[in-house]
Amino acid sequence: MGRFSKDKRDVFYRRGKELGYRARSAFKLLQLDEEFDLFHVHGKLVKRAVDLCAAPGSWSQVLSEKLFCADTSSSLPCSDQDNTGAMQQKVDEVEKIIAVDLQPMAPLPGVKCIQGDITSLDTAKAVIDHFKGLRAELIVCDGAPDVTGLHDLDEYIQGQLLFSAVNISSHLLITGGTFVAKVFRGRDINLLYSQLRLLFERVSVAKPSSSRNSSIEAFVVCQNFHGGQFNNLPLEGGFDSIDKERIGVGGLQTPESISSKTFQRCVVPFLACGDLSGYYVPPGIQFMDSNKSYPLDKTSCEYIEPIAPPIKPPYEVSIAKAKEARVKRDANN
Repeated sequence: MGRFSKDKRDVFYRRGKELGYRARSAFKLLQLDEEFDLFHVHGKLVKRAVDLCAAPGSWSQVLSEKLFCADTSSSLPCSDQDNTGAMQQKVDEVEKIIAVDLQPMAPLPGVKCIQGDITSLDTAKAVIDHFKGLRAELIVCDGAPDVTGLHDLDEYIQGQLLFSAVNISSHLLITGGTFVAKVFRGRDINLLYSQLRLLFERVSVAKPSSSRNSSIEAFVVCQNFHGGQFNNLPLEGGFDSIDKERIGVGGLQTPESISSKTFQRCVVPFLACGDLSGYYVPPGIQFMDSNKSYPLDKTSCEYIEPIAPPIKPPYEVSIAKAKEARVKRDANN
């Protein structure tokens, strides 16, 4: 979680640190679950789940609490500090959650961390191998690009990231499974919804109350994966004659490749979710508004260190280069 002044005053940011979440986005998944009951498929608790683009791991934390802790004894608490020694051996026996990211991620109980690319078939094979040939029932993805502020560009890059997540999910998701991912709402969002409806029986869009209204982000909740001919879509993009005969798409289509027969404009339900009755609300606050800044009580406010600092962030290289340039400049002066 960031340390800008806006974040410090954000009630979900502060509450997330108090509860030990690595990022405020944990509340988004919790509120999506309140609306869609994500952790149950066909009335049964999810046995296998995958978190794509997982770092720093807040969604994996929620999955660990809801799925792993619910399936183990109370003697094995879900916290970052209890993932060692003999307890880790017990954790390995019941690992039902896999977190995938290009960046390394600090370990979590019941979560297998795989450092890999979601556009690589090797990553999909590693997940299936860990599940001993079985597929996941739930796949979530809270990944997003580093936004530039150019909305059209950000929407396009986010759309491509979502397509990659959908393509690898076709290799990992069981028939009837659930897929949840972040999306940036834009002018051409109906195209994306129509493509997702080819693969899933029900597609909804939700905006959790912990997501700022000023943000164009929302979350697509895709339920009841069709499977069959939609399994194992190409991860690299292109498609062969067999794929053309199946559904006329390779992975997901580009606007130029979509015919009027395939693409039909659809109306996807949009829901605002996030019942806060189950959360602690600070005194004097009627509703936890993610867009409002709340004053800090400096007399009773206590600073909390970051829950999980980055292990090897990409910006370390740029910081090192900037430091080296300063040293050279000072030496020349």
